[in-house]
Amino acid sequence: MNAKRPSPWVDRLAHLGNFAAFAWGAARGLPGAVRRPGAACRELYHMLLGTLPVALVAGAALGVVTWLQLHGLLSRFQSVEWLPQALAVAVVWELGPITAGLIAAGRIGAGLGAELGSMRLTEQLDAVAVLGVSPLRRLVAPRVLACIVALPLLTIFVDYVALGSAFGAEFLGGSMNWTQYLTECLRHLRWGDVIPATLKTVVFGYLIGVAGCFCGAEATGGTEGVGRAATRAVVWSTLLVLLSDVLLVRLIQIGQGLVSGEW
Repeated sequence: MNAKRPSPWVDRLAHLGNFAAFAWGAARGLPGAVRRPGAACRELYHMLLGTLPVALVAGAALGVVTWLQLHGLLSRFQSVEWLPQALAVAVVWELGPITAGLIAAGRIGAGLGAELGSMRLTEQLDAVAVLGVSPLRRLVAPRVLACIVALPLLTIFVDYVALGSAFGAEFLGGSMNWTQYLTECLRHLRWGDVIPATLKTVVFGYLIGVAGCFCGAEATGGTEGVGRAATRAVVWSTLLVLLSDVLLVRLIQIGQGLVSGEW
């Protein structure tokens, strides 16, 4: 008699369990990666080098488009003077972090998936394990640490580029000079809002690094498997960034409410 095939849901749950174990192993390897920062610094350099050009274009487009949309909306209510404040809050609180997260999910996640997939198919991961060294600690943890550091830096870069390009649009189509624009942008930005919004991208970086490396480490099927691993890494990273953003925003709101005594 043929053995009964397991349910697809069982396979999916087992896959999620493997991912959770992989993520925990990567987290346990982070202290060792911090103590030996050379590998993480090399990975960080390559990640930023490949991602900053995309972030530059995305940040510039984000600032101009947000300015155009808000200018058209606020002009209907004769409240254009509120535009820099609304723009700064929208970009720094949410648009900048989520844009950086999605850019990193596409660029860094795919790169990690392809890189670890190649290592899997050429048996480099097995060779490291045979030598008695944990691939999670030696290969995965430095890459995850680099992602954790890269995401806040990328977010700050996107924020600055977006606000700068928005001023360019204001200079061409508005009436404020740089001093007025900067003063209004900073009027409603508080450290208690800016720091949590930026630091939540640390979680994005961890999830992108783990998802990219996991999909690569699970690659099978030759060179086509590397391509599938890169694609899965982008999909997993994007979904994790979006889902975690919803949860983190709510947690930040609860934390701010507890600090202010509103909860």
